[in-house]
Amino acid sequence: MAFVPFAKTIFKNLVSKPATRLYPVTARKPFDRTRGHIEIDIQQCIFCGLCDRKCPTHAITVTKADKGWSIERMRCIQCNSCVEVCPKKCLNMDQQYTRPAPGKVVDTFHA
Repeated sequence: MAFVPFAKTIFKNLVSKPATRLYPVTARKPFDRTRGHIEIDIQQCIFCGLCDRKCPTHAITVTKADKGWSIERMRCIQCNSCVEVCPKKCLNMDQQYTRPAPGKVVDTFHA
């Protein structure tokens, strides 16, 4: 007799839509003020290193000698500090999140 109280819930779940989304397949429209991930226009960057020093998690690494800029995506907390301090305004926050990956994602750019 314990099946009867649950029968209503079982049939309701069989005919209704799922409560969650299948994230990588079905993406959600980002909100207006969403901070997704950092984008850089490497052609405008002067490699001053202010973003490297301002980053609270040290996710950004700037090497002035070989004109390289890299970011560890899984270490970044999207605080927007690097975007605010950039003197050339070559950094901006994109509204799309970083794609899921099985390991750490490090993006490296060279001028």
